[in-house]
Amino acid sequence: MMELQITWFVLVGVLLLGYALLDGFDLGVGSLYLLTKDPDERKRMLYSIGPYWDSNQVWLLTGGGAIFAAFPMVYATVFSGFYLALMLVLFALIFRAVSIEFQHQLDSPGWRKWWDLGFGFGSLLPSILYGVAVGNILRGIPLDAKGGYLGDFLGLLNPYSLVMGLVSLSLFAMHGAAFIISQSDGALQQKARRWARAAWLALIPLFLTGTAWSYLGTPRLFSNYFDVPLLWVLPLIALIGLASFPAALKGGSAYGPLGASALTIFGLLTTMAASLFPYIVPASNNLANSLTVFNASSSERTLMIMLILALIGLPLVLTYTAYIYRTFIRSTRVMTTGNKHSMKT
Repeated sequence: MMELQITWFVLVGVLLLGYALLDGFDLGVGSLYLLTKDPDERKRMLYSIGPYWDSNQVWLLTGGGAIFAAFPMVYATVFSGFYLALMLVLFALIFRAVSIEFQHQLDSPGWRKWWDLGFGFGSLLPSILYGVAVGNILRGIPLDAKGGYLGDFLGLLNPYSLVMGLVSLSLFAMHGAAFIISQSDGALQQKARRWARAAWLALIPLFLTGTAWSYLGTPRLFSNYFDVPLLWVLPLIALIGLASFPAALKGGSAYGPLGASALTIFGLLTTMAASLFPYIVPASNNLANSLTVFNASSSERTLMIMLILALIGLPLVLTYTAYIYRTFIRSTRVMTTGNKHSMKT
């Protein structure tokens, strides 16, 4: 039973990591979209994420479904406690999708301006709220003995979690700018390099502030690292990604910055997962009320059946994702650069 519970903790983490890596760059592109008013640049930025942004949502849906099936108490607590925040995220994602589909339906500057704003803010808001949610999970939320949330929406907007929201915004902006670099050339690529550097410069002090705040305010987040020193390799991966990012930008490689930002996201999310274990939703008022891998899971039979389904379904999701990127990566770069030979540069 214990092995199954830990396996599902890892599987849910893999799905959420896949979502952060893939949807992170298109949320970043959408947030950066607000920084340019050039219609041609905006069009090329939309082209760059065109075939991917909706397929990336599959990872979020699969991750949410996995939490519902494997850890139903966690699903119930988070979705009831974070209800208003999750509705804001949902409305933003819906408005973002509608904006992408509708903005080319009428040839009117006013019409397009409205949907441009919808796409930009529909990307910006989830980028912040995801970090706010992570911040609240890391510090813990007030829970009763049955795992029910005792706080309110304003309680989620505490200073620590808002800092984590800015961390996720700058991280996704850095990842998005790196993706634009990989898919563009000329003035847009140079502009994306400046955006990427600015996002990296913003991320460094925010990351250090968040780390110091976590250590001083929630020291239990570091206990697993002192018990199992091998885990320090995870934050080390994040630091290598962060440290190599500016060098990748200066190196002129189209894909180097994207690799560095992906490495940073991988390191940060695995570090957070290792910090939380075995807690999934820690209780800030009484740690005994926390929802853990072991007290919030489904039955052994359910976990086993779900594991068989996951062993069939996860390779399908991976194959589907690989197929989408393999099929469209060349055409999107040609559309954003207008250069049929751009993949060779």
